[in-house]
Amino acid sequence: MKRPRVSREAWVGLTLASAYLVFTAIFWAYPFFWLAKLSVTQWRFFDEPVFTGTRNLFRTVQDPQFLQALWNVMRFLVMYVPIAFGGALVVAFGLQHVGRGKAFVALCFLLSNVSSGVALSLVFTKIFSSTGPLNAVLFDWFGIRIPWTTHPTLAMLAIALVVAWKFVGYYGLILYSGLLTIPKEIYDAARLDRAGPLTRLVRITLPMINPQLMMVLVFAILVSFGLFTEPFLITGGGPADSTATPQMIIYETAFRRLQPSHAAMMSILVSAATYLLVLAARRLFERKVVIA
Repeated sequence: MKRPRVSREAWVGLTLASAYLVFTAIFWAYPFFWLAKLSVTQWRFFDEPVFTGTRNLFRTVQDPQFLQALWNVMRFLVMYVPIAFGGALVVAFGLQHVGRGKAFVALCFLLSNVSSGVALSLVFTKIFSSTGPLNAVLFDWFGIRIPWTTHPTLAMLAIALVVAWKFVGYYGLILYSGLLTIPKEIYDAARLDRAGPLTRLVRITLPMINPQLMMVLVFAILVSFGLFTEPFLITGGGPADSTATPQMIIYETAFRRLQPSHAAMMSILVSAATYLLVLAARRLFERKVVIA
């Protein structure tokens, strides 16, 4: 029995895909397996890794600083998600009412997303400082100064505002793409039934853009667990580790304490926590939307 000949198109496709597969094997698969190996060994950059089993795991789950960093992520999400979703909805609804130049306006919303996180952090550090322009305005108008970066709760709120300002335009464009898919006939029927704006928002708009809302929520979770630049530059993790993030703890453990094995286990646990939170969010809030 003759084997089927592979077509020329199949060889071309395999050749094109092989470049990506080689790239993935070198820059993703190999680092992943090395990370997994490192997490169950003891290594200090210069010696040979020594197998230690679950020692790094128990050490990590008992590390109070790492546990505090995970709790800080939860605190950040509580502040960040409402701000990001509220701002994104404003952007999305605003774009619906833009006539000419809509592409230019959308591009302007993306400028903050592609801007340097370091530059944004340095700018907002000046804005939130005790003698910065924000406190100067508050003092002139109300006679108060707010400790944006020195109070544990306000420091996390300041970071949430900075990160939301960076991503709200991008999230808004995602929600706007969902608004474009909603048939206008549904709103016309709702108006005939005398449904008010709030009713149309809650009963029609939000349920119909559930896929886009879930995408924004997943992105927000990924951003939260990957947060590093803003708290590192604005607060340095303070005050009293109240804004320290898992990425900051991993960096400090690996390169300042010279404990890369411990840091590898931390990174694996952070990845697992991210996956579980995304999975839980999808199970709780994701709904199938069918437009007939």
